[in-house]
Amino acid sequence: MIPVKEVCVESFQETAAAIQSGATRIELCDYLSCGGTTPSYGTISQVVSKFDIPVMVMIRPRGGDFCYSHDEYEIMCQDIEICRHLKATGVVFGLLKSDKTIDIERTTHLVNLARPMQVTFHKAIDESNDLLLAVNQLKNIGVDRILTSGGRDTALEGREMLQKMIKIAGDELKIIVAGKVTWENFEEIRELIPSTDYHGRRLVKF
Repeated sequence: MIPVKEVCVESFQETAAAIQSGATRIELCDYLSCGGTTPSYGTISQVVSKFDIPVMVMIRPRGGDFCYSHDEYEIMCQDIEICRHLKATGVVFGLLKSDKTIDIERTTHLVNLARPMQVTFHKAIDESNDLLLAVNQLKNIGVDRILTSGGRDTALEGREMLQKMIKIAGDELKIIVAGKVTWENFEEIRELIPSTDYHGRRLVKF
């Protein structure tokens, strides 16, 4: 099976360059310098309408932690509705409670709100206090994918945990291997951490 190469970009121009260089799925963000926030309506609309490739849109109202206020949560809900209206392939988000556990109630609501779009729970999971429990919880909620580096800074450092997460996920949930995955080390990481999906800013050369 040919693995998915999901490339994170922060503009229309970068989307075009990534696709030309071999990206097979796009994570569309703004402000990647702070880990990515939600891009503008216009950017989402143009990317989704002009490119024939799956586009996953980051839903994140700000940088920083993943414990959101009521107002921030309402912003996320509205941004998800906009993405659904614009016919994006899916959305990417992550919510934690102050004790670093998954915010089950609000995550469940956002997953249901997003349908029929696909849902990825992003690297917020790497800050959770029990990654394997979190995988099971997100699997039960119905999340489609989890973006993770196994709780470490890089995929290579987190490879043992990533292998455990992939095993727990089974066929119902995809683990997207992330964390300094580049076009230069992709084959090494793919061999050490067999998965269906890989993610990176420099996963293709553009």
